[in-house]
Amino acid sequence: MSVDRFLKQRAVNIVCEGSYMLHRWYDPQGKLRTLACRTTRVSPFRMIVDVPVVGRVGDRITSYFGEFGEFEGNISDTRQGHILLELEMTPEKREWMADKLTWLEKKQKDPSILDARQEARYIPQESHTILTLADGTVHNCFIIDMSPSGVSVSSEVQPPLGMPLAVGSCVGRVIRIFGTGFAVKFVEKQDLNDLSRLIVRHDQEAEAPVRPALALP
Repeated sequence: MSVDRFLKQRAVNIVCEGSYMLHRWYDPQGKLRTLACRTTRVSPFRMIVDVPVVGRVGDRITSYFGEFGEFEGNISDTRQGHILLELEMTPEKREWMADKLTWLEKKQKDPSILDARQEARYIPQESHTILTLADGTVHNCFIIDMSPSGVSVSSEVQPPLGMPLAVGSCVGRVIRIFGTGFAVKFVEKQDLNDLSRLIVRHDQEAEAPVRPALALP
């Protein structure tokens, strides 16, 4: 199945936070890495997932989403920053999945149902940006969520606590490390209206990292 073909099929455009493990991606201790991810389109048979590490067609993945639980599956197609995941499940679970998606689609269309954390946490439309470390090296990263005071990201690199860095154009320090990534507190609180523009930077912008700004006090 290709992404283009799936986009023409019946599915629900829905954002669900989750995590995943590529079965060939290990950390320095030899354990499978767990990274953050996010669905963008879901059916009872497959889903498009926004990810920090794409992998290859045929790679096996274990994923978990709070709305749906755990899935095993394989990558059937890839795009920059996205994978198409073929879901393996019993007929009973597939039927449950169809009912769940129908309910979520109705909930999504109901304007009276709001996320109570909307003001505290914001998920940008574009999930991918660049991470500039204190030594000037640049890496791609995946935005889990963000607020005017900081951002949570997932990346193939894991900077230590206290390290100064920049996510997009926003400079801060690593203040927390968790299972799928790490949290950065900005040096200065940002204006919410400018946040997406400052955080989300494309690869071509990575050629001139803001090195002087990383020399924090």
